Amino acid sequence: MTKRYAPATERNREAILGVLRDRLPDEGTVLEISAGTGQHAVFFAPTLGARYWLPTDIDEISLASIASWREETAPVNLLPPQSLDVLDTVWPVETVELPAPISAVVNINMVHIAPWSCCEALFAGAARILKPGATMFLYGPFRREGQHSSASNASFDEQLRSQDPQWGVRDLEAVISVAVDHGFECREVIEMPANNLSVIFVCV
Repeated sequence: MTKRYAPATERNREAILGVLRDRLPDEGTVLEISAGTGQHAVFFAPTLGARYWLPTDIDEISLASIASWREETAPVNLLPPQSLDVLDTVWPVETVELPAPISAVVNINMVHIAPWSCCEALFAGAARILKPGATMFLYGPFRREGQHSSASNASFDEQLRSQDPQWGVRDLEAVISVAVDHGFECREVIEMPANNLSVIFVCV
């Protein structure tokens, strides 16, 4: 199995963990959507005590990387990675037994490198599996009131759209609107390093 490495993960993991530690439910399973290399999963899980962490991804190479990181670090509360496509009308985690119910969904750096339909499906799926009071966490770059927060984010947006016209930095207001349509309330928007945001939603 090939272990992948993303330098950005090393740079943002401490700041993200600082937000998650104070806002995730005290118990249950945290479902990570689009877990990528697996570096976040192996860093977050050991600090979360009674919570389980379940990393998922659609990409087989990423799943192999997550498994490799997990094998090397072996946090006892880090569950084996599972394949998950947010566009599926039923997610595999809805049909398998977990050691604890899913109490939060975490999604880091996905909605800008996927079609808008994936953002909609993300909230639709989270609404199916989360109970009232559960947490939904998004992290990444966003526009606010149609404006980028920095020139670097604007350049990044152009780069993404040149790779795929369906990609791009999302308007935070549009994301919140989708969340509300699926029964979530935006509780916090937190400024993060490198012109990113942490956005905290609660299932109502």
